[in-house]
Amino acid sequence: MEDVEGDEPEVVCPFCGSEDTEFFSLFGSVLMTSQYYCRNCRTVFDRVKWQATRIEPMSRLPTFKTLLYDLQDGIATVALNRPEVRNAINDEMRYEFRTLSDLLTTNKAIEVVIITGTGDEAFSAGGDIGLFEQDWHTPAFRAHMRIMTDFFDDLEALEKPVIAAINGLAAGAGLQLTLSCDLRLASDRARFGFREGFLGLIPAVGGLSRLVKLIGYGKAKEFIFSGDFISAEEAERMGLVNRVVPHDELLPHARALAQKLQERAPQALGLAKRALWACVNSDLDTGRVIESLALSILLKTEDHREGVRAFREKRPPRFRGE
Repeated sequence: MEDVEGDEPEVVCPFCGSEDTEFFSLFGSVLMTSQYYCRNCRTVFDRVKWQATRIEPMSRLPTFKTLLYDLQDGIATVALNRPEVRNAINDEMRYEFRTLSDLLTTNKAIEVVIITGTGDEAFSAGGDIGLFEQDWHTPAFRAHMRIMTDFFDDLEALEKPVIAAINGLAAGAGLQLTLSCDLRLASDRARFGFREGFLGLIPAVGGLSRLVKLIGYGKAKEFIFSGDFISAEEAERMGLVNRVVPHDELLPHARALAQKLQERAPQALGLAKRALWACVNSDLDTGRVIESLALSILLKTEDHREGVRAFREKRPPRFRGE
């Protein structure tokens, strides 16, 4: 990113008054704002843009410390990489989620995403407990948590399939991460649970809102109220995961599913994903309008024309995302 004109003055944190701040994101949560990070109170805050900026294409892959990233044949595999603490999500991982979101969105070479955890014990045990031991200023805490909320929302809005390959324990924020993925494959060793009630809290990074739509109101209440861990088989029965596979076959199964999805028209998958989620949050009549509009867009794509040609010529289609 390159400044177009002028030098920006010192940016002061509105919560603690510290000048120990740094630029965080060109785009804030409100129009015409950027975001900054305060090192003193560890808060992300919006600020009205001071200068015109020009966004440059990402010239090289970012370097991650808490994530492993690999791209092969159009399939991006991301692994949460803090196995010594069961892949608990700390501040550094939260900020790397933001960079990852930009990468997944802008890299046209990525067609399908697989998210998993390193090690055999856990996908992710949830948020690092240290986060909840601080004396947070309430608005600052909400701003801080928005980093992870935005990443989960970005995964849900990403017009590419996202597969969670759940290799072990998925609890708290780790489980909430899987809920923002499109498809969930679980190892037969995986366990699932929301234990926030034992800390006097609730799962609030999309956990309640996504869970109730996925497994229903009654089951969601039982799951949240009890705080019990459930097995992979029980998670499959209640609809929390799509499929359970042998532990050693988890990633091969996830990759095979990703390869199957690569055979579909990318824009059709992307709009189906967006339209389905919009229909979940709409009444029946609105849902019909949304799906009709999505279909009208797809009718004008080259992939649609290729699909018709392939059908007539009795051959597999060769989709290019156009």
